[in-house]
Amino acid sequence: MSETMLLLTIVVCALATFATRVLPFVALSRHAEHPLILHLGRYLPPAVMLILVLYALRDFRPLADGSLNGGENGFPLVVASITVAVLHLWRRNALLSIIGGTGLYMAMIQLGWLVPS
Repeated sequence: MSETMLLLTIVVCALATFATRVLPFVALSRHAEHPLILHLGRYLPPAVMLILVLYALRDFRPLADGSLNGGENGFPLVVASITVAVLHLWRRNALLSIIGGTGLYMAMIQLGWLVPS
């Protein structure tokens, strides 16, 4: 693949991604005060975050064998989850909470801190 073709592919993908993000705002701009739109705007973000948390914790079973068993990556998962909760309660900034928890989790995984010493 030539360099021009690669750049063209990247530009097309970027425009398609941008268009899918902008289209709902453009299409629903006249209905911004509709009760359904207001309801979705209020309750959908926390619901999506809850789904993401449940998905992230889906394999975590600390009492699976009748004893405290964090599994292979249980310790970083718990520490990162607590970090996200504390950061969010402290600063009320979702972006800071997500970046802080994800960064801490990835650092612990990459540095090999899988089980508490």
